[in-house]
Amino acid sequence: MEDREDLRSILPFLPLLLRSSSLFWPSQVVEALKALGRGPLHSQVDSGELLFLAISDLRNSLCLCTQPLAPSASQGYAFFFDELMSGVESKKWFEEVIPALANLLLRFPSLLEEHYQSTDMIVDGEGGAGLRLLESQEAGIVFLRQELVAALLCCSLFCLFPDDNRTYKDLPPINFDELFASLYDDYSQKQENKIWCIIHYFKRISSDMPKGIVSFERKVLPFDGNHLQVSYPDANFWSTSVIPLCRFETHSSGVIEDQSGGALEVDFANKYLGGGALRRGCVQEEIRFMVSPELIVGMLFLPSMAENEAIEIVGVERFSSYTGYASSFRFSGGYVDKRDIDELGRRKTRIVAIDALCGPGMRQYREKFLLREINKAFCGFLSQTTHQPCRKILQDNRSSELVYASTSTSVEVSKVQSADEAFRNSPKSCHGEEQHDSIGVATGNWGCGAFGGDPEVKTIIQWLAASQALRPFIAYYTFGSEALRHLDQVADWILSHQWTVGDLWNMLIEYSTLRWKGETNVGFFKWLLPSIHKHDAGMD
Repeated sequence: MEDREDLRSILPFLPLLLRSSSLFWPSQVVEALKALGRGPLHSQVDSGELLFLAISDLRNSLCLCTQPLAPSASQGYAFFFDELMSGVESKKWFEEVIPALANLLLRFPSLLEEHYQSTDMIVDGEGGAGLRLLESQEAGIVFLRQELVAALLCCSLFCLFPDDNRTYKDLPPINFDELFASLYDDYSQKQENKIWCIIHYFKRISSDMPKGIVSFERKVLPFDGNHLQVSYPDANFWSTSVIPLCRFETHSSGVIEDQSGGALEVDFANKYLGGGALRRGCVQEEIRFMVSPELIVGMLFLPSMAENEAIEIVGVERFSSYTGYASSFRFSGGYVDKRDIDELGRRKTRIVAIDALCGPGMRQYREKFLLREINKAFCGFLSQTTHQPCRKILQDNRSSELVYASTSTSVEVSKVQSADEAFRNSPKSCHGEEQHDSIGVATGNWGCGAFGGDPEVKTIIQWLAASQALRPFIAYYTFGSEALRHLDQVADWILSHQWTVGDLWNMLIEYSTLRWKGETNVGFFKWLLPSIHKHDAGMD
């Protein structure tokens, strides 16, 4: 194992030591975890205050004392477990859950060693899928068993991850100290309920450890593309595209994660995966990370996304139900995830993180930034991999090409009259998933809340990107947006005219140019179909 590049890349960010090719805890940590594993009668840890003292001792044994935790973390742990948690719940937590988590941490080194030994089998004998730092511009995938994910999340709860190199590597915080500190510093019910989701996860896995697999993939559209890859598209790529627009479904109620069609769910992400999940944030991305805490593990080894990157996560389990949003967010009990399992042991829950422009103002109507947004979405929606022969869609002014490329096989390029037809007839897709043409995109008002994007423009951008990526449909959840009340009518009108991606892109560019120059002040839908709004005025 000492020769493995993947282990060498991630080791500085793990709390374990490596000697003679074996991973291990320091002896003081082993003894402390054994005491915790025997319960509060042996460890004397039966409160949040004492739990944090035990955490501090563990950190001292790992020589992490030079990396201070958030100042109010100790008060936050005490506040939650000693005041917000009932006596009955607290007794069960310290007598049953904490011992189970401590015993899981004792097994962490062996779980990680087993991981590196078994990962190759997951990808049919090809290496490079083990836990490692997936740096920016490094397309690749990591497969983790849910039990190992649980052990990593235990490290976060016990604040055992080293912090010193994370900022340097553009990685977000991964320990839970800020999550608990912010609860104490500025109490809010949403913050309390975020933690309840996390606590429920630990309760569940302590009594019933899940056995599946989760994959984390960094997807990249290279700026310096070659004939083997889809490179970062320019304006001409979009304006000349002859790909037909995919089916458009409008949902005026419901939320993305409740969709039952196995579609690719869009995470309205921060460029740092998880955004404010482990701080005070509580909007779409953060909520998704709370109800499926396994997502948090990606924050350990995935640095921030560049404009030509996206992150796709497959297989996470949902553990919690909730109500509300932002300040009204509330944990509402457990959730039993009944999603089907794929051939690799992953739940058919596919989540893609794409970060929109933040506070774009009027610049969002300039072609440069429209390109940035559509290429970001295209990167997320396009099916890619480096581990199996995978379909790539390339297009020029004359024809479409279907490319099968692999790191270990020769490249076969066949000209086709219709990329869509060839795609439907192509072999089974990457990583054992079912035909790509059955997997649509489930999304909503990406980049339109706190980020300040134009919801009409962002809707069209996502539709174009999904269509170009040959997704069969886009399911759009409007979340009651008034600006999108005519979305279904506009989409039906566009589809009835059989526009291509290029046709709609050119209309969007024409509109955006006028908007940027101040020559129109109306939304894209009204500009495109003034008759709808005239009808509204007549009804008034």
